[in-house]
Amino acid sequence: MRFHVLTLFPEAIEGPLQASMLGQAQRRGLISVTVTDIRDYTHDAHGTADDYQFGGGPGMVMKPEPVIEAVESAIASKSCCSGTSHANAPPPILIMSPQGDALDQRLVEELAQTPEIVLVCGHYAGVDERVKEYFGAREVSIGDYVLTGGELPALVLIDAISRLVPGVVGSMENVVQDSITSGLLQHPLYTRPAEYRGMAVPEVILSGHHGEIERWRRRESLRRTLEKRPDLLQAADLSPGDLDYLESIGYMRLRCTTEQPQSDLPGHEG
Repeated sequence: MRFHVLTLFPEAIEGPLQASMLGQAQRRGLISVTVTDIRDYTHDAHGTADDYQFGGGPGMVMKPEPVIEAVESAIASKSCCSGTSHANAPPPILIMSPQGDALDQRLVEELAQTPEIVLVCGHYAGVDERVKEYFGAREVSIGDYVLTGGELPALVLIDAISRLVPGVVGSMENVVQDSITSGLLQHPLYTRPAEYRGMAVPEVILSGHHGEIERWRRRESLRRTLEKRPDLLQAADLSPGDLDYLESIGYMRLRCTTEQPQSDLPGHEG
């Protein structure tokens, strides 16, 4: 997986990418991140990358020439799309913007199917609209708030997509069972010691009864999702047993006519 990041502040991108799993993934060749300074494509001796808004208004606007030319250079680079079945298709161009499509796991999984992505980090009041028009670029937002620039959102997107690249995370089972990815929030997690400052690990976790442990974990996952993100339950893949448990704690969802009333939570007997 290859990422091309276009930014006015390369140091804001390069540092975090050297740490933890993303740093290891790059060293192992599982992902690559090329960071380009947009100022390298400016047209004056001062490296001017922004200017006042036409029509007036607060805040400066990133100029179209350096951004468009930086994107063109990234697309034309020898590394771009080489060795892939998508060699003739340009990579998606994403502009990090609070006006964009909300980043969620569905979008992450969609983007993870492409071998290469170009990320444009906006700054100041925003990027000249002609950049989006020229490339048909897609705007992406990581939330309903405004940051000082697009570098942090770009890092979030790189991290989220990279986790889906085989080998970046130790086990793909961990990825599949993560909160949100699984469709539900994750169950509580515990490790040693079994008791700390009067707080004990639930006995079922220490029982060694794998069926009961899985049953407890599933119910805790359902309970947490109901308490914190009930919106996820409507689209979650729930068994009749899941629905029985959720109904017992106050949640109702219309069942399909093919669903059977018996419980089939993991570990259920009888």
